[in-house]
Amino acid sequence: MKYLHTMVRVTDVDKSIAFYKELGLNEVRRIDNEKGRYTLYFLAAPGDEAAQVELTFNWDPEVYGEGRNFGHLAYLVEDIYALCDKLQKAGIVINRPPRDGHMAFVRSPDNISIELIQAGDPLPPQEPWASMPNTGKW
Repeated sequence: MKYLHTMVRVTDVDKSIAFYKELGLNEVRRIDNEKGRYTLYFLAAPGDEAAQVELTFNWDPEVYGEGRNFGHLAYLVEDIYALCDKLQKAGIVINRPPRDGHMAFVRSPDNISIELIQAGDPLPPQEPWASMPNTGKW
């Protein structure tokens, strides 16, 4: 058995791809299906192309409920503070700041929770993260 991908439905392709690119993912392939009226965008972290996220864009508009039962996507990151700073500067809300130097959560434009985990040992607590409150939910 081999892991292939996790699929999430998106409503705004440009916003969604921009969000995942800010996280550090790159588009590795794209499939347009005219008969099914959808496009699939496969993204992966550089060097880890086997673990992909599939963004599914249905051409006919639909309203998707927020499925908390989905859980979240999780990525191991080299410097959680640097990535959270980059995301925040790009206008992305840090819902659960990395107060502990180990874990943070953000949400995609379609409200998919993304967990960021510091590689190796947690980084020493650092401001502004150490005293930053949670925002919204994750």
